[in-house]
Order: sequence, then C-alpha cells, then structure tokens
Amino acid sequence: MTARAAPPAPAPFNPMLQEELSMTLHIRRATAGLMLSTALVAAPLAAQETAPNGDALAEDQTLTIRMLDEHTSLDPQLIEDVPGSDISRQLFEGLMVQDENGELEPGVAESYDVSEDGKTYTFHLREDAKWSNGDPVTAGDFVFAWQRAASPELASEYQWFIGLMSIVNADAVIAGEMPVEELGVTAVDDRTLEVRLSAPLPYFPQMTTHTTTFPAPQKVVEEFGDAWTQPGNIVSNGAYKLEEHVPNERVVAVKNDQYWDAENVIIDRFVTLVINDESQGLTRFLAGELDRTEMPAGQFPRMKQEHPDEAVSFPRLCNYYYTFNLSESGPEAFKDVKVRQALALAVDRDIVVNNILAGGQPPAYTFTPAATAGFTVPDVEMASMTQAERDARAKELLAEAGYGPDNPLSFTMLYNTSEDHQKIAVALSQMWKQKLGVQASLGNMEWQTFLDARSQQAFDLARGAWCGDYNEASTFLDLLTTPSGSNDGKYSNPEVDRLMLDARTAEDPQANYTQVEEIIAEEMPVIPIYHYAGVYMLDTDVGNWPVNNVEQNWYVKNMWKKAE
Repeated sequence: MTARAAPPAPAPFNPMLQEELSMTLHIRRATAGLMLSTALVAAPLAAQETAPNGDALAEDQTLTIRMLDEHTSLDPQLIEDVPGSDISRQLFEGLMVQDENGELEPGVAESYDVSEDGKTYTFHLREDAKWSNGDPVTAGDFVFAWQRAASPELASEYQWFIGLMSIVNADAVIAGEMPVEELGVTAVDDRTLEVRLSAPLPYFPQMTTHTTTFPAPQKVVEEFGDAWTQPGNIVSNGAYKLEEHVPNERVVAVKNDQYWDAENVIIDRFVTLVINDESQGLTRFLAGELDRTEMPAGQFPRMKQEHPDEAVSFPRLCNYYYTFNLSESGPEAFKDVKVRQALALAVDRDIVVNNILAGGQPPAYTFTPAATAGFTVPDVEMASMTQAERDARAKELLAEAGYGPDNPLSFTMLYNTSEDHQKIAVALSQMWKQKLGVQASLGNMEWQTFLDARSQQAFDLARGAWCGDYNEASTFLDLLTTPSGSNDGKYSNPEVDRLMLDARTAEDPQANYTQVEEIIAEEMPVIPIYHYAGVYMLDTDVGNWPVNNVEQNWYVKNMWKKAE
C-alpha cells in the first residue's frame, strides 16, 4: 500500500472547493505494480515510532468514535445504514477501496481489466488476501456474496443495489425468475473474478467499494446462519476483526494479523460508542473520551472559536429530506401535488442551515448535492424565488387544494431519536403552522423501529437522509425510482424510471439527471431540506482522517494516533 500523507488542516465548508473534491468518474484501470512495489519495500510500521508522514506515534493506538445509533447489521449483504457500513468497512474489504481523497485503490483485487465493449470486468485478486481464520479469500467468496445479496431468500434491503450494478440477469434473479447461479458473476479460478454487465457502466468500479459487494465466508455463514456475525463466530477479511459487541452500547474491533497489509496498519484497537444525544457526545469528546463526534446543531461557530484546530466542516455527499407516504396507505391529502408543493415551499431552509445547524450546510432545492462528481445543479423555480414569494405561493396552493381555517390540514411527521432531528422537525412544524395553519404532530422513534416504520409505509411524513453509495448522481436519483428498495415513500413515475434507466448507458447522463430533478421539483415526492457538511469535533491527535473524501468512506487502517 502506498504511504499516505496527512490531510491539510480542515477548513470550514467552501462550495468553491467542490470540483477539487469530486472524484473522477472515468477511472483508469487499477494496476498493482506500483502499489505492491511500494508496500514490499515499506518497513513494518509496528517497528517504527513514526507514521508515514513523519508524525511521532502515540504509545496507545486506540481510536474511539461516537455513533448516533446502533447499527442494523454487520452482515455486508444486509447492512442498510451508515453506522453498519462504517464498522463493516473496517471488518471486511471489497474488490476496491478508496484513498483519503476518494480515489479508487486496489483492495482484495490487485487490478482489473475491462473489455473493449465495457461490459466485462475481470478482477485479479491478490494471492495474500486471507480471512481472519487464515483461509484464503477467493473469487468464489465474491460470487457467493453477490448471489446471496441478489437472492429472494435473503430479501436484503439492498438487493436492488445488485440490479443497479447492471450485472447480467440481476433483475431476473432478484425477481425469483432465475436461479442465483445465473447472475453474471463467475469465479474463473480462485484468483480471477469475471463480472458481466448487461450494458457498460462507467462508474461500475466505484460501486465495488460498497458494503453490499464485500465477500462473505460461505462455510461460516452456512454454519452459524443469522448468528454468523456475532463475536466468536464472525470471520472477516478486513484490517480488523470483531472482539466485542454490546448492543446499543459499543463495538470493539482489534487489528487482524491475517490481513494482507497488516504490517502497515497502525491503529491497534477501534471502538465505537453508541451515544444518541449529540450534546452528550460533545461533552464526552471535550472530556477526552472520544476522538471524533458529530457537532450538535448550532454549536459549530462557538466550537470553531474555542477549539479552532478540532472543529471541522467540509462537504459531504449526503442529503437531508422529508418523504411523503404516497402508497395506498398514505394520507389522502398527500396524493394532491398542490399539498406537497405548498409544504415544500413554506420551508425556510435558510433558517434551518443558518440558525439551527450553523455548520456550513447548503440549503437544498434539488435532491442531488452539488458536491456530486460530474453533476451540474439544474435551475429549479423554487430556488430562484424569495422566501416571501414561496410563502405566498404555498398559501395559494393549499387553498386551491381545499385546505384552510375551516378545513385544516393535519398529519404526523416521523423522525428518529436525535436532538438535531427534533430541532429541525419542530422548526418545520412551526413554519407550517404559522404560515399555513397546518397541524403537524411530531413522532419520535428509536432507529430500528423508525426504519421498520418507514419500510412498511407506517407513516405520513418521515425524515430521510441519503449518503451516496458511490460518487455519481444516480446514487441519489435512483432512490426515487419505482424498483428502489429504499424508496420508502413509494413514489412512482414511469418517466423518471425511463430516464434513470437510459442514463446508465448515456455518454453524458447530465441531461437525464436535469430532467429527473425538474420532475421531482414539480411533483415533490420528497422535500429536500439541506445537503450535508461533515461537521465534526476531531481530535488533533488523529492522523489522516479523510476530510477530502466527500463520501466519507473512511478506513481506520489508513489512520494513526499522534504522540502529544
């Protein structure tokens, strides 16, 4: 693995940097020669007192970070949330990984070849890749995992992601019309994985950094079933292995000595603590218990002044929105587009981002963030209006829909446990009440219950957030297509489905993305609120946190703790 330099000192969010921070979509073939030659000559870091950039290393190499919620799963093919993905990325390794700037690097695959028609990828796996029990990682482990992810039997919430990858026969396998063995992935031999696509997909290699595509140890899965990821049972192939898991409290992972690049892994112990309260997280950070925590809403200006070297803000590839339940079980009122438009117009996003959050988050009038690589934010009417104009139009639309003092609109808005989510929900409900006379009741649920309610359409209006699975606009816009397993509001528009399908093979899909965003802005199946910034308290003794990676796919194996 190439030596990694520490990132520059973080600065507050600057939208002018977005082009520099975006990843290139047209990825050159990853070659292993330089990577391997560098790794082979590098001295074992365990025998050194300095990091690759010259930082003196702390004696205790333990990294402790806060998680807002308990992860839903550590099974790569079942993970559906950010906490699970963040932990799983340390325990497992896919074909490709990312560096601190979000660029692709070899993972289990040393290199890959692409056919002239762009429809066949051949990945060449490294010979020294092993599971934590010492077994070799083979191409068959990837075939098993990808077939498992697509299988109707597993019914993964991310089953649709395999279809999104355009793998041959994926849709038929997912629908149960073909056996999983017909999925277009083949182990040519133990070190060669062939993937056949139904159409060229320029960003396909990026998708192999996603947890759904991580390998799975077949004999362990079959031996322990649903319990295979529990401590004592789990076998993983990443830089770390699971030592302890106390549900809703903590996860502890330790260095995996079977990892192919273990000699260059500096952090010995990785700990995540579940702390639902942002203010408590900040208190525990300031007390020295945490190396990183998310900033409570509104605290960034003060923390930046009091702790300028530890308070950081940078662009994130995530959006924050509220989704309407448009299924048959949803409120009748939300089936009227005028109601949806009125509620969206009346949200003063500037108050949310400037007065409540105050961490550099940009207001959102489109679903896809501006930081997305290759994406040009289209002009939508709402964005060019003043808030007074939006409010006036909202009142007109709600009256045209038949709602007013004699027939007030009422519904429940749902969010998961979080002080920040509550602040935003309260602000939105007050805006709607004061401007439109709408009665929005607040409903709060813990994370897993919240996810279940959303997936079962047991809500009126629900908080949503999406962090890109890869750095391309389709990772956001595909969420609102009919087949998407994460389309909890059950919005369905055949034109959106067609445009997104055509975008997969378009030489320049931006025109398709512009049309989809315009349709969303008109039909308003969701209310975009803001696009994320990474607003953290980050201890200055943490080396090489990837602030320049807008996806925030971070790898503890690339970090270190500096001596104070």
